[in-house]
Amino acid sequence: MKTFCTALLLLLNSIIHAQGNKAEPFLPDIFSRFPNVRDIAISSDGDEIYFSVQSYQDEVSVIAYIKKENDVWSNPEIASFSGKYFDIEPFLSSDGLRLYFSSNLPMNESENEPKDFDIWYVKRENKNAEWSSPINVGLPINSEENEFYPSIAENNNFYFTCDERGTKGKDDIFFSQWKNGKYSEPISLSDSINSKGYEFNAFIAPDESYIIFTAYQREDGFGSGDLYISHKTSDGLWTKAKNLGVEINSAKMDYCPFVDAKTSTLYFTSKRSKVNNLNMGYSSLPEFLNDMKKYENGLSRIYKATLKK
Repeated sequence: MKTFCTALLLLLNSIIHAQGNKAEPFLPDIFSRFPNVRDIAISSDGDEIYFSVQSYQDEVSVIAYIKKENDVWSNPEIASFSGKYFDIEPFLSSDGLRLYFSSNLPMNESENEPKDFDIWYVKRENKNAEWSSPINVGLPINSEENEFYPSIAENNNFYFTCDERGTKGKDDIFFSQWKNGKYSEPISLSDSINSKGYEFNAFIAPDESYIIFTAYQREDGFGSGDLYISHKTSDGLWTKAKNLGVEINSAKMDYCPFVDAKTSTLYFTSKRSKVNNLNMGYSSLPEFLNDMKKYENGLSRIYKATLKK
């Protein structure tokens, strides 16, 4: 009986693993150049992409970008406002003239010591202009705690992750309403989304009709961090979050969602792996090394999938 149960579990795990890898690699020729590519923001015109590039052990992180001209992507470059501190999680405004991100930048240029993580933004006059120096979003979004992963609806309502200040447990997703020209005190979203565990990296639909986020090691998950979706009802409440399923999630960490609403395409980061996925072993070191060079090799990579309507 024990042998049968073990075999059944292995079969189920292989099915989950196979289905979880149905999402396609996105721009593998570009993103496979880097140890880890952690998150992504695409302009509304689809011709500009910002993403975080990190070292193997996450000691450093910079925001890089590529631009499309004549249907060809440029070589990646570090964004003008990044490169000195730990910068992650870019989010572009719909007009492309503001870019929000999380960073441990010091508050004053005269200081060199990094601080806690705050949400910052840069701005530009037009899409061909240079970005400004980083500007701290300030209160009440930022606090003495860590703030991460900004996502802003068309009505300027602000969603982000925080690991303290009244969470329901660990990391929570917070919401701050834009009203009368200012932001309200952020609140943790309801238990339809947040729990005593970890919820983070939320993407809000431009019209706030849904939110996609990562929850860590939930009972209905597939082993690590999974992407979940919750819809807003007509009375302004959030439905109980639902796992996006094995067509998108894997047995590894799946996180940092971004949705192109025009094409219903979900982009996200995953640490999924197909290394030795056939359990065939290796007959030579070159064969072994080639297997390690796969796009799906356990390092953070960007994937895409079509969202079901």
